[in-house]
Amino acid sequence: MTAADGHIRVSAPRGPVHSGSGDQYITWASRTGERRLGAGNPQLRISQEHQRYLTRCFVPPRHYGRAADALGRAGAVVLLDGSAGIGRRTAATMLLRDVSVDGNSIEELPLSLSLDEETPETLPDDHYLLDLSNVADKNYPAAERTLMHYRSSVERSGARMVAVLPAGLEWMRDPDLDPLVVQLERPPARYVFSRHLRAQGLVFGPDELTTDGLVRMFATAPMSKLARLARLIAQARDSHRNGTSFAEWRDKALEAATKWSAEVAKQLTEHRSVPERSLLLAAAMAEGASADAVHRAAERLLDVLRYQREDTPGLGQADLGERLKALSVERGDDGRAGFARLAYGGAVRRHFWENFPDVRPDFRDWVGRCVELPELGAEDRTRMVARFSERALAADRPDDLCELVERWTRPSAPGPFRAEATTALELGLIHERHGSYFRSRVYEWAWARKSSLAPDLVAALTDVCRQVIAVTHPEQAVVRLRHLAQRQTGPESEAARAALLELARGSRRLFRRLSERLVRSASSPGSRSGPAPGPGPAPGPGLGQGLGSGSGPDILLELLDPVPLRITPPWQEVTRAWRAVMSTRPAAAWEPTVRRWLTEHASRRVGDRALKAVVDAAAGSSLWLSHLYTTACDWAERPDADAPPEIQARHDVRQRISERFCRTIDLVQGIEDMCSEPGTQGTRERE
Repeated sequence: MTAADGHIRVSAPRGPVHSGSGDQYITWASRTGERRLGAGNPQLRISQEHQRYLTRCFVPPRHYGRAADALGRAGAVVLLDGSAGIGRRTAATMLLRDVSVDGNSIEELPLSLSLDEETPETLPDDHYLLDLSNVADKNYPAAERTLMHYRSSVERSGARMVAVLPAGLEWMRDPDLDPLVVQLERPPARYVFSRHLRAQGLVFGPDELTTDGLVRMFATAPMSKLARLARLIAQARDSHRNGTSFAEWRDKALEAATKWSAEVAKQLTEHRSVPERSLLLAAAMAEGASADAVHRAAERLLDVLRYQREDTPGLGQADLGERLKALSVERGDDGRAGFARLAYGGAVRRHFWENFPDVRPDFRDWVGRCVELPELGAEDRTRMVARFSERALAADRPDDLCELVERWTRPSAPGPFRAEATTALELGLIHERHGSYFRSRVYEWAWARKSSLAPDLVAALTDVCRQVIAVTHPEQAVVRLRHLAQRQTGPESEAARAALLELARGSRRLFRRLSERLVRSASSPGSRSGPAPGPGPAPGPGLGQGLGSGSGPDILLELLDPVPLRITPPWQEVTRAWRAVMSTRPAAAWEPTVRRWLTEHASRRVGDRALKAVVDAAAGSSLWLSHLYTTACDWAERPDADAPPEIQARHDVRQRISERFCRTIDLVQGIEDMCSEPGTQGTRERE
């Protein structure tokens, strides 16, 4: 994500694409009855749309073909090097997209893991991106060790990985990596710019791209700045106030891109009073809101700055319209305030954050209080939070966002600001430089003990885990959702569990990871909980503890429900999960799930392997096997009310399946000669 023009722009597959003109503000959280900008757009779909947009605009840098050839075989690892700004991350995304099967997403590998996280499991036909472009010199040795580890895993599994190396650190690189490196060079900038213009629907002639300003940009500007300039030209066109020709829109956009910084600096030398500057910053932060909202926001800033106002009565002061006009702020016929010059508000915001470093904490507190203003509507608040997030992250102050997230979700907050907190979290998570920091903070919050997190914070964390982190870091999303589900209480905990199960039910890898973690933590020594398994050997010491207030077996049992499963699960893990559930929950809790597996088998949605996994789990416990036996007999006679009508009507089908299931139980116990008859043996004691 880039923010050079004062607008939120996404330039990575981890977040949404801005494929039109104007500002982009990404948020899908909503309150009851309140629709937010971008609501209803799943992040995975938005990410895929972004990749399609990249395809329309992408111009391969030199030597891209070499990288594509190297990535053609299974288990390939390609390392991209080159100067900053030539589009290495975009090239990495396009390389992985070109070799992926339709529907396969690109997963980004983390540079670091939290305490109980494991190295992501790489699988054949998976495609991974590892971005080291922002790694500093002092952190490179550790990052390279991580790269080496992932390389070994990818090569063994037959997956594919593209890593983006930090520019200028080739002298620190291990020589063993040199054969994997492809040195990219700058693509033809004019061609890149033309592709972006066409993607914005702009029509132009070749001679209209030969101005001195454009030629200078083509020689040195990063690809992201060329993309930003194309968006500014489209914004100038769509504003209907910057002329009617491409040349006029182009010139206005070049002004915005190159001159506004000096113009803002000049404006502040002419307006030195605190009230004037407060009103100017308020107009930039609340641009698009009502003039009354801008005025109230400026007053809030004066309060935060502890400014002593003059004693002149209000009617003796300049009126609001006069003060706004003196600062070149217009008030439209609809009462909304803004700047006439294209993208000028972004330049104002950038100037204040870059040139008043000592006041940045006050800016944070001010924005935290501004969202309380009744004059700001939902979209106004979203825009203000997005603009603040952009500037705070550009100033390397991610903690400012985290502090506001906590303030806005406290029970004592003056209003329901969960949507604003979610917006700030999302923008932090999709930021290229600070995304890993926010994933770590989400982990720290999720790890907190029950009742220590506010319900709104738990809900916001659940939202971003499901909608943002899961798109590019699905295993990290599962870890965080598991902690939220097990360590918190109340409806928010239930929502986290539902999100966790939704992810795990749609991916064999996530199913395996979640099941392994729950079963392993359940088996930790000295952690016994739940009912004894009865006759027969216990399956292991202490099943049930370490699962967070007894919720672990419940999560496992829900995970084993066959109806919402969208995958064929890994059967070995299914057996282990069943064993953990049987050892910690009474038969009455898990028998309904066994009945659903029998129904699914009768409906031919699962095969014999599913039922064998259940029996294998019970092996060694005559009590568990007896429960399975009687459950099958009862199901044959009395099917579930929600079973498909054709299953309820076919007693012969149910009886045949029940007999085969009971015969499997006999075989597990070594009773090979006995013919199982559900109608007669279901009640005798199993030995």
